[in-house]
Amino acid sequence: MNKHIKTSLLLMLGLVSCKVGFAQKNDLSSVSKKIVSANKGDIVLLEDFLKTDFPKLPYTKTVLPGPQYIISDDPEYIRVPEAIALQETVDPGAVRLYVYNVNGVKEPQKMPRKISAVIKNLGHENMHFRMLKYASQKPSSNYFEIGKKGLEDYFLSAVNNQVKVLKPGEVMAIDEKLEKQLVQYDELVHGFYEFVVDQPAQIAVIQFAPDESGPKVFPRIKTLIPHSHANAGRGIFPISNYQINPTDTLDTKKGAVQLIVADGQDDPWITGTIGAKKEFAKNAGNYGVLYKTKIKWKSTDGKGLALVSWNSRSGDNQWCGGMGLTMELVGKDGQKTVMQYPKNALITKGYPEAILIETYWPDPKKEIQEIEFTYSPPGASCLPTPLIFVPIDPKK
Repeated sequence: MNKHIKTSLLLMLGLVSCKVGFAQKNDLSSVSKKIVSANKGDIVLLEDFLKTDFPKLPYTKTVLPGPQYIISDDPEYIRVPEAIALQETVDPGAVRLYVYNVNGVKEPQKMPRKISAVIKNLGHENMHFRMLKYASQKPSSNYFEIGKKGLEDYFLSAVNNQVKVLKPGEVMAIDEKLEKQLVQYDELVHGFYEFVVDQPAQIAVIQFAPDESGPKVFPRIKTLIPHSHANAGRGIFPISNYQINPTDTLDTKKGAVQLIVADGQDDPWITGTIGAKKEFAKNAGNYGVLYKTKIKWKSTDGKGLALVSWNSRSGDNQWCGGMGLTMELVGKDGQKTVMQYPKNALITKGYPEAILIETYWPDPKKEIQEIEFTYSPPGASCLPTPLIFVPIDPKK
């Protein structure tokens, strides 16, 4: 995540220009035809339409009850052969853990490593550990693929009610898959977990030799890599879930509008602490945070709505050349659908490409309609990824 976060900061300072397509003809009829003829998840070419300055949909943002949240992405590239990349203490209760680390060892030479997450019971009684959500990908240098698949697996996760018991002082691997997988140089380890513990616990992300195991090697590792406030960051955060509620009812007759979250400006980065000294931490990207969104809309001109997104950062630099995301949509019947976007390609590159996420048609029996989905900032992609609502003509 480090490269595009740097670009975000430069953009805020006005040091990087953003080259994008701007609407010249703004022919909504032509745009509508292209969108209506496409399938959900398709890339649609919207020349002379996509732009960065669509009117913003104003909203209120409420913190929802959620787990203690830990992210491990500082350092992103672990350069030390045997070291601790993150170490935090959690209270009894629910925990969300996002592991985003790369084997970056080059000295004395490139070498395979293991990267694993472990948990230690700090309490005086047995600790009961129960996994709630589990997503673990095979290490890979294809960061976009891992980021999309990881979030899809998290949304779809259905973990059996298995409880593991740790004695006081005992250390256990959080994810047994990580204990078995070798990580080659420049490969990303990506894990997204949610679990519950009933004793205070210490959580660590460690890198070590292939012939070792995390629980055995952790007590002897003395090197805790200093944080640098780079990349997305690391630490423990009190916020993990937001509820987004637009303050206005969206009306199709008013044209296209965009919902912008996770931009670091209108929607600031969450803050927390790092380590035992409780030093300042921020999640520059709000990666791993879930945005539960409900939007009210109406069609006073008989049109429907299309929800699209695009890589609005593609012109910034070489690190922003691709974007892919995964979302959970809620249908009219309450059924949830999870999909990777784009569907038939790894990423969308940039203007004039847009991804069709969903189309919505007005119910003649209802004046006010509702759109509901859960969004989380996509790993490996530059932010923000605008969510644009485009009026479309009815199907013929």
